[in-house]
Amino acid sequence: MAMKTALLVQTFALKRKRLVPGDRQVSNTNSGAMKRAEAMATRMPGTAALQIVADDEIGELESGPILGQYGEVDESVESLRAA
Repeated sequence: MAMKTALLVQTFALKRKRLVPGDRQVSNTNSGAMKRAEAMATRMPGTAALQIVADDEIGELESGPILGQYGEVDESVESLRAA
């Protein structure tokens, strides 16, 4: 089993008065993901810096920690924080 870790920044946008996921950007480091999410939160309703762990061979995802959350984020991201 080859586990790979991906760090990404997920943006959230308002469409028809609902919060929906926007673009995702990959980052190289934890601090880089958090800095990018914080900077993007000034232009978007909300962003989250996420760490995703996946098995490369079978494609199974494991929930990783939320590194940072800025502004309003979707309920699905907040449920990850509670788990």
